[in-house]
Amino acid sequence: MTTPAARMPTTQDFEQIALETLSALPAHLREQMEDVVLDIREFASPEQLASVGISSQWHLTGLYEGRPIDERSSWESGTLPAMITLFRQPLLREWRETGVEFEALVRHVVIHEAGHHFGFSDEEMHALEDSAGD
Repeated sequence: MTTPAARMPTTQDFEQIALETLSALPAHLREQMEDVVLDIREFASPEQLASVGISSQWHLTGLYEGRPIDERSSWESGTLPAMITLFRQPLLREWRETGVEFEALVRHVVIHEAGHHFGFSDEEMHALEDSAGD
């Protein structure tokens, strides 16, 4: 999906790209993402910013909230599902300022946050991004 320059991407555009990105993950990883909630917000909340040590709402484009799979216990129960949140305004700003293709930018952030779900290193996240067709 190419977003015309005359039209600002909508929340639905973000969601569609994010869902397509998750669908393109290798099957064994995609299955482990089924319970992860995807959310699109305009900006991160003050609590979300504080949780990652960022002071400006313009500097956080995505966030994974949850316990990575490799840190979970079979004894856990009653916890909220893991969540990936994309922050629309900071992503739009980065898209305008960098000229990076919109779909590629959203795909990169989704895969990076999905990588946190698996407890991946940055190197493993890059490999995941490559395997998802970026």
